[in-house]
Amino acid sequence: MPIYEYQCTVCGHKLDSLQKVNEAPLTDCPECGKPGLQKLISASSFQLKGTGWYATDFKTKPEAKRETTHSSKPVSVAETPAPAPTSTTSTTETKKT
Repeated sequence: MPIYEYQCTVCGHKLDSLQKVNEAPLTDCPECGKPGLQKLISASSFQLKGTGWYATDFKTKPEAKRETTHSSKPVSVAETPAPAPTSTTSTTETKKT
């Protein structure tokens, strides 16, 4: 159902009304009680009601995203990082007799 915006031409009161499309427009102002309501033209708006309306509904799954971001070419030995050098120096002890 659309939300219509009205303004009273008598007192200037503004209000929003949730109405069916085929309902007659409001005429009496709830503030002053006089028949001076006029429907305003404003930006359209809508309400999402019920379960299942989430911002994540139409986003890709993390697994699918991960699979598409990896390169499909095999990694060669030249492209793999070299291991860090390790220290292999040893000390020898001599015993004095």
